[in-house]
Amino acid sequence: MRLRIGSRGSQLALWQAHHIADLLRAEHHSVEIAIIKTTGDRLQDAPFAQVGAKGMFTKEIEEALAEGAVDLAVHSLKDLPTELPPAFTLAAIPARVDPRDVLVSRSFPSLAALPAGAKVGTSSQRRRAQLRALRPDLEPVEFRGNVDTRLRKLAEGQVQAILLAAAGLDRLRRTEWIRERFEPVHFCPAAGQGALGIEIRRGDEQTRAALAFLDDPETHFAVTAERACLGALGGGCQVPIGVYCRPSPIASGVKTGGGEIEIFAVASAPDSGEVLRVEHRGARRGMDPARFGEAAARALLAAGAGSVLGLPGGGSRAGDTA
Repeated sequence: MRLRIGSRGSQLALWQAHHIADLLRAEHHSVEIAIIKTTGDRLQDAPFAQVGAKGMFTKEIEEALAEGAVDLAVHSLKDLPTELPPAFTLAAIPARVDPRDVLVSRSFPSLAALPAGAKVGTSSQRRRAQLRALRPDLEPVEFRGNVDTRLRKLAEGQVQAILLAAAGLDRLRRTEWIRERFEPVHFCPAAGQGALGIEIRRGDEQTRAALAFLDDPETHFAVTAERACLGALGGGCQVPIGVYCRPSPIASGVKTGGGEIEIFAVASAPDSGEVLRVEHRGARRGMDPARFGEAAARALLAAGAGSVLGLPGGGSRAGDTA
């Protein structure tokens, strides 16, 4: 089958597109990659909070998908809005890689080792808020650009450290300055972080069938729960909400193959550093992932997340829909 992949032109996006293309070619499909420039790529100098992040990395790719110029799109799942337009659907979610956030620095071995007043680069409101909660004496700095651009700015001394997703650095083999990988219970990643989402036109069953082998059931369950939690809170990829779902560790620290699952959810205020955290557990067997994620959202709202996030009425309406 001939398949055309739509992708952003960044180094990481192209790595992801080529990774999926190679897997498809191994199944004897013919694959081409079309590079599409998105709104997010054009507005590299504008802070996310000013331009509005919903769909900024996906809109133009979805337009090409709707027009039939491409057959599928490969996204970093954390960039994909929780509610897709009716014309599209997620056909596959491959196995997730490391979902954690990391501290990257040339000179300092950990977050705790950074001196008071040190500048830390991040474009994420979620990371900024959790950084303020852990180290209110540090100075968050708006930091955009692709991985190479951010690492170059770090090398130039514009900041003393940057916060990034482990997945992108691991995929590009740019891990030499990773100093610390934060455990999700302490520094909660974005919903879907570390996972890819493969989007197609709704009703294109031939393409869906060709992609079915790429879908990883455990990753699909986890990120469905995470995105349901985020969606119930009215969030997108740039709101200060972190959500992470995984199998519950047993006492020895070894992951269970089934049994219980757990989800961590964090709502935070970037300016004040106020952070609310909840943990929710349940039996994996027979669990609906969306309901599991929505239960975490309700727990956050019950803890006062609506006020922290500035939701209308303190978030009571979002709680009802969750």
